[in-house]
Amino acid sequence: MRTVLVTGTGGAGRTTVAAATALAAAREGQRTLLLTADRDGTPEALLGIGPLRGAPGRSADRLPWSVPVALTPGLWAARVVTEEWFRDELTVLQDRGRGMLDMLGSTPLDGEELTALPGVESVALLRALRAAQTAPPGTGWDVLVVDLPPAPETVALLALPEQLRRYLRRLLPAERQAARALRPMLAQLAGMPMPAQKLYELAERWEHELAAVQGVLESEATTVRVVVEPGPLADRALRTARAGLALHGCRVESVIANRLLPTGTPDPWLGALSGQQQAALKDLYEQWAPAVPIRELPHLGRDPQGLGDATDAADTAASGPGDAPGVVSGVVVSGGGGAPRPTAGLGALAGPVGAPDPRPDRPAADPWTVEDRLADEGVLLWRLPLPGASRDGLSLVRRGDELIVTVGTFHRVLPLPSALRRCTVSGAGLRDGHLQVRFTPDPDLWPRRP
Repeated sequence: MRTVLVTGTGGAGRTTVAAATALAAAREGQRTLLLTADRDGTPEALLGIGPLRGAPGRSADRLPWSVPVALTPGLWAARVVTEEWFRDELTVLQDRGRGMLDMLGSTPLDGEELTALPGVESVALLRALRAAQTAPPGTGWDVLVVDLPPAPETVALLALPEQLRRYLRRLLPAERQAARALRPMLAQLAGMPMPAQKLYELAERWEHELAAVQGVLESEATTVRVVVEPGPLADRALRTARAGLALHGCRVESVIANRLLPTGTPDPWLGALSGQQQAALKDLYEQWAPAVPIRELPHLGRDPQGLGDATDAADTAASGPGDAPGVVSGVVVSGGGGAPRPTAGLGALAGPVGAPDPRPDRPAADPWTVEDRLADEGVLLWRLPLPGASRDGLSLVRRGDELIVTVGTFHRVLPLPSALRRCTVSGAGLRDGHLQVRFTPDPDLWPRRP
């Protein structure tokens, strides 16, 4: 399945771009699901539909999203149902740990009194991402477009599977198999029952699910679209987001410059805003292009509502950057003049934003490479692409066979390749958007040459 994750700076129009991306994919004949976690009704208002509600039935039979609503041929929309999913999962957890709860004298919580805790939404969204990939053949989708939170929250979300798996490995290492065999003896020594077998099985199930989600995120078929409304404040936030996405190996397929105002207007106030946007847009091209394409979306005069039709897309595509529609009192005037016409729906943006290109669903190549410079310099060079990172917010810590990299507010623990584990860190530098870490072989660990 082709998966597109849409994020960006706050208030840049991520939901709008996600919906336009899904519509563009559906118009190319792809069965597409637009998935959002937004609970404030914005997606429904944008799409012109009623509330997205959870599916009835038994919890075991429910998927972690609402009943998909058909919007147009080939396009459905659904919302992650965090509350229902949390109640279902916690109920299952209580059932599996009932023996321990009884031992502690605890009273299980009823489903009606459960409320989703802060942070649960991220886990529910990842579960939905996994569930969309496992639909039976012929009943699933070809393209999944996910409307994600602003970039800092999205980076933390995408890093979660790897982090949780690492915690599980530390807390329940492989030796736990031996602990199971010793549990009866340990229970006699401790004078109390040991944790039930079901708890170990639950941890194994979590590991399996997290590994599956991580596999989806690391697939070539999963990419990120970054949405920004060009401006001086958004530039700094976008640089930080880019570094965070690169640190966690996320592949950015395009940057969407949204709500671009018309140029060449005689209005000095509008002209000043447009000039500021154009200056920021130029910086975007310098930072991202040509490695990452920049797609420009015009300001439609107000937020689009409904899907619109094919004529909306044709009208927008016919307008070039220099004659983009003008904004006059909530209506759009075509660049060539003429009578005002009502603002277009999402169909006006589906063409410019473009459908996702086909990509193979296989593990993506490792972006980090080791360069052998032993013959010339006596070192191995580990190169990590970190575009957008600055030296001020960058730190490295070697911990055993791991390298802990911090970029601004983002943090990742990277396992060292086998060859580098027998080396010591002898230096590091940030050059041309790449973190280069120098490793010198440890004579006590490195094989001796004859």
